[in-house]
Amino acid sequence: MIRLLLADDQDILVEGLKLILGTEEDIEVVGTANNGKKAYELCRWNMPDVVLMDIQMPDINGVEATRMIKRDFPSVKVIVLTTFNDDEYIYEALKNGASGYLLKDTSPSEIAGAVRTVYEGGALIQSEVAVKVIDKFSKLAREEHKKDSDKRVELLTDREKDILRLIGEGKNNKEIAEELYLSQGTVKNHITRVLIKLDLRDRTQLAVFSIKNNL
Repeated sequence: MIRLLLADDQDILVEGLKLILGTEEDIEVVGTANNGKKAYELCRWNMPDVVLMDIQMPDINGVEATRMIKRDFPSVKVIVLTTFNDDEYIYEALKNGASGYLLKDTSPSEIAGAVRTVYEGGALIQSEVAVKVIDKFSKLAREEHKKDSDKRVELLTDREKDILRLIGEGKNNKEIAEELYLSQGTVKNHITRVLIKLDLRDRTQLAVFSIKNNL
């Protein structure tokens, strides 16, 4: 059973999601919060598996709440809820450890699927906003690259850099395997080793690392 926490200051949206997602056999809504501070506190007391987090909330917004939750409860996965024009916030949320984001007009069935994907260790980059977010990543990456590149890049083999580059382009394991003429199992093993080498948590952080270091 996936334990889900809903965090949004729009009561109608929260109650609607609670009603709809609560009917899923494998999802249990274990709490609701109307601001980031309460979301953080409920993570301490209820220990959800996944938090569906609105970005713009009072007191503590979703970006800061994500940072606090991933710092103190690293096993909790966070999906940020956003509008199309929130690309600045999305960038910060992903940098703070969110596993991905969903547009607020996403259908309930897609939201349920996203919760399952993140629970199983996957990442979510919706195509509608991906171009804007990748562009933001790229601009900031160029600025940061001028300052100092990450020394951990030197730990990677050429093959691992190729795989990281493709992750940064948003490709899944099957697409990476086809492009590099590898089996999906081999790609998965490479990704596991890279996560260990770079001391990163998940695929989303690998994508951020790839873009920031111009791989």
